[in-house]
Amino acid sequence: MKFQWKRWATAVAFMALAACTSNTPYVETFDEPGAWPQEENPYAIGRVFEGGYELEVKASDGLFWATNGVSTGDGTYQVEATQLAGPLDNGYGLLFMADPAEGNFFLFEISGDGFVQIARCRGSCETEQEILVGTFWEESAAVLQGINQTNVLRVTADEGNMTFWVNEQEVGRAYDVTFTEGEIGVLVETLGAGDVKVRFDNYRYTPLP
Repeated sequence: MKFQWKRWATAVAFMALAACTSNTPYVETFDEPGAWPQEENPYAIGRVFEGGYELEVKASDGLFWATNGVSTGDGTYQVEATQLAGPLDNGYGLLFMADPAEGNFFLFEISGDGFVQIARCRGSCETEQEILVGTFWEESAAVLQGINQTNVLRVTADEGNMTFWVNEQEVGRAYDVTFTEGEIGVLVETLGAGDVKVRFDNYRYTPLP
């Protein structure tokens, strides 16, 4: 495993060394260590712990992600995300169709204070994220705000048509065929203050019929 991440000047993400392509349903409850990376560095910690995957970011600015080496394509992606600690001005959620080695992926994240961002990341976002819905972070009543609030993020991708939900409420639609397959993962973004800890659970991927 390699725990790789992305700071705004330095890419950082935890990822599996080799990906296998799958068009079958995938469910991860994190009851066992499994394929998800468990590593630590001066900026972040990623580990399977007490039935979830915890990603704790110590650094004050950056985008940090973990992937598990399973490559997928069109279908439905879903994960439960709960912020356990840290400031609410942050971002956390899922990524999909990722090429971690190149730092390319789609991302779908929310913030602890009730915002949503849907974007494309290329080259580890060395310049900036390319927003796919709205103009930047969009406020949404669908997000449950605060510490220890569990939000369910879901996205369906079908030949470039993507629809995004938070807690069963639609929060955006986009069309983009820049990436058509790749790994799945989770992410935490800090925006000026560190020590953000998020627990992810029940990651599911269901391919299209």
